[in-house]
Amino acid sequence: MSSARFLPPSISRIALAATRRSQCPRTPISRALATSTKPHQASVAAGVRVDHAESDDNRTVAAMGRTSTGKALKVRKYPTFASLEDERLYRKQHLAAAYRIFASRGFDEGVAGHISVRDPILTDHFWLNPLSTHFSLIRVSDLILVNEEGEVVEGDQPINAAAFAIHSAIHKRRSDVHAACHAHSVHGKAFSAFGRELDMITQDSIRFYKNHGVYNQFGGVVLASEEGERIADALGDGKAAILQNHGILTVGQSVDEAAFWFLSLDKTCQAQLLVDAAAAGSGHKPKIIPDNEAAETYKQVGTPEKGWLAFQSYYDEIFAKTGGDFLR
Repeated sequence: MSSARFLPPSISRIALAATRRSQCPRTPISRALATSTKPHQASVAAGVRVDHAESDDNRTVAAMGRTSTGKALKVRKYPTFASLEDERLYRKQHLAAAYRIFASRGFDEGVAGHISVRDPILTDHFWLNPLSTHFSLIRVSDLILVNEEGEVVEGDQPINAAAFAIHSAIHKRRSDVHAACHAHSVHGKAFSAFGRELDMITQDSIRFYKNHGVYNQFGGVVLASEEGERIADALGDGKAAILQNHGILTVGQSVDEAAFWFLSLDKTCQAQLLVDAAAAGSGHKPKIIPDNEAAETYKQVGTPEKGWLAFQSYYDEIFAKTGGDFLR
């Protein structure tokens, strides 16, 4: 029984005709394709940004969010708070998340490494991790609040003395810095051995264009306040520092921003090491991005808003993986 009997009459006739044609040998028919001699035109005029119709918040992070019906979709941004107590909790939650994320990326090494965030109420105090708690276990309730003298104001565990020496110097020096990250990541350590700045060889390296310094000496474990001051000197007004023979350090206006810069800087150090090795083996020199292009690109990839936004996907990931355990 033909399956065509179960099709509507019009479709049945078409299907049967197509079957007969496929069973009969035919001479191929060639046909010229219709073409246009008009050049393709861009959807926007030359020199006009594709996100020209967006809000300032969207444009700052190169986001596009306008529907075909004209509805504007807003990008995520640092929240506003009803009280400073609410902001304190937010900062602590994202600090605990940053530690979990660092652990998931292998940035833990014994009791080395630390991330700080300034307290929004006691602005000369900052929150740190307890010395002997693994990054992967840190919760909001574990965090330690210390003052300018290194005294524990809230919490019942000791802190890393080197962490206090470094972070206190940075927080005192830079009122715009609300968070700082330092850890002994593998690629950060490896690149720090050269005691030099990054080359602008990738779009991601431009996040640190004219915005990172080098502390080009090794002073041992940072236990003296003077050593912390020298690291702050090397950081200057930038967002990152390469600590020779030691590792890397990043800062930001939020812990989210500082943490993302660290994630990116470690990967950028890895890319630099790979390029340097490939160049040595092949004899080919990498192409350096010109200053004009680097300066313009930095406006899109290196801003505090972009750093904060870039971290949110990591926050979402660690929340999903842990069920929000770090918030306790």
